[in-house]
This record gives sequence, structure tokens and C-alpha cells, in this order.
Amino acid sequence: MNLRSLDLNLLLVFDAIYTDRSISKAARRLHLSQPTVSNALSRLRERLDDPLFERTAQGMIPTPRAKILSDPIRQALVILERGLRGNDDFDFASAERHFVIVVEGYGEAVVLPRFIDWLDKVAPRICFQIRPISSMDLETELREGTVDLSLNYFPIDSPGVRNTCVLTESLISLTREDHPLVTGKVNLDMFLALRHVVLAHDTKSRPMIDLALAKRGYSRKVAVLVPHFLSMPLMIQSSDMIATLPARMGQLYSDNFRLRMHPVPLRIPQFPIYLSWHQNADDDAGHRWIRQRLADFCQRL
Repeated sequence: MNLRSLDLNLLLVFDAIYTDRSISKAARRLHLSQPTVSNALSRLRERLDDPLFERTAQGMIPTPRAKILSDPIRQALVILERGLRGNDDFDFASAERHFVIVVEGYGEAVVLPRFIDWLDKVAPRICFQIRPISSMDLETELREGTVDLSLNYFPIDSPGVRNTCVLTESLISLTREDHPLVTGKVNLDMFLALRHVVLAHDTKSRPMIDLALAKRGYSRKVAVLVPHFLSMPLMIQSSDMIATLPARMGQLYSDNFRLRMHPVPLRIPQFPIYLSWHQNADDDAGHRWIRQRLADFCQRL
């Protein structure tokens, strides 16, 4: 394609639809009318000879071609934004910064590998240190600046800590592809009959799936408790057990461990993922840039 013949405003429309998975939300983000955004998408579809997005009950789902295009387009728009802002903002392309982020298994497996790969292309001198939550005093470390960011299922209820929901997640179940008992849909009876690999949790909370089952008077047959999500696909890959975990993580493990995904046979609400930081970092241009990019990236997953 000859780039000179392409209206670059169409890339802004593509990026907004990809981020929001909705034409109406993209229109509000861009301060345009919905017909204008729809028309722009039609023009881009024609130029690229690809539908780019399929309308479903879950929103505008990107095609494989759109997924390939999304990161290069986002990188290009970020670089253009930097150039247009001038020298008063954070010079991410040449800045040498070290950020410490606290995550649990979900963020470490689903979010950070792709985000750091993107970051390496646009800001190659920025370094991340990933730390587990464990038993640290996270509120104190955020306030004192020894930790920059936290990515977790729960907001931090502490004075001075900012929390923003960067994505919502659902649950999915996994079995091995050649499971002798699972030849079709996993209904509730089969779900209860199978033995489960379960993530160990503290005594203060219970997994959403167990809360939903308990409301109906049921419980899972727990075969093994594991300390990390990463143990789950390894456990079920060569056994007849089943595991239930966040959907994006399930997709990742399904692709890499040749596992089969199944909808959870219960109505379970989606749950949020929060990005947290201390207000002391609000005026730090570098910190502001990295958290905005990470929040934006999460919304695009």
C-alpha cells in the first residue's frame, strides 16, 4: 500500500475501535459522530481488503489481520504523539528509567510479557523489575517509592493510593484435548464430577467459582492445590483433571499447552483488574507516561 494515499485519520479510528471494541465508544473517544466512525471503518476495510472487526454480542471482535496491525499502529501513534507534544514531556525514546511493578501470576503471564515486548521497541532504555506481592507492606512501599505500580485483582484501600480499573476478566475451564470423559460441552454435572486443580488462596477470601457453587449447595472435588497458575496446565496436560482460571490466561495456556477451553457452567460476573500507584508519583512525567501506556495496553488485550 502507498502510505501517501492513505488517510492517516483512519488509523486513529482503527486504534479507538480496537481499544473500546465498540463503534459508539470509539466515536465518543474521538469526539466524532457514530456514522462518521462507521464510514471511516468502511473506508479502511476497503483499503486493507479485510473486515478488521466482526460485530458480536461481546462487541467488535478484531480479525487476525487487525490483531497483527494493532501493535504497529499503536506504536506509530505514540511516537507521533511524542513528536507533537514537543520537548516538555517525558522523552521516553531515550530516557533511562527503572520501574518496579508488583504483580500476581495473572499480570506476569498475561499482561507484562506483551507489554514489555512493545516497550522494548518504543522505549528501549526503560527497565522493569517484577516483584511478587507475597507479604510485603505494599501501601508503604508505594508511598516511599520503592514500588512504582501494582497490578492486582483488588484496589488498595489506603490514603494517597490511586486505583484505576484497566480491564475486566472472566473465567474459563481447561482440560487436556484427548480427555476420555470430555467429548463435548462441560455441563454442571460433569464439572462437579471431575477432579479439579485449584489455586491455593488465603483464608480471607474464596475463589469466585467456589462462592457461586456454594450458593447452589455444591463444591468442587479438589484433587490438588497449586501455588501458581503456571502449575495448572502442567497438571492437567497429562491427567483427567480440570482447572478453572482467568479467560485470557486460559487462552494463553490453551495455545501453548494444547489444552481445550470450556465455558464455566455457571453464571459468574466478570471481575476487575486494578492498576495502583501512590499520588506522590502524580507529577512525575516518566511515571505518568508508563502508567498511562500500561493502562492503555491492558484495555487493548
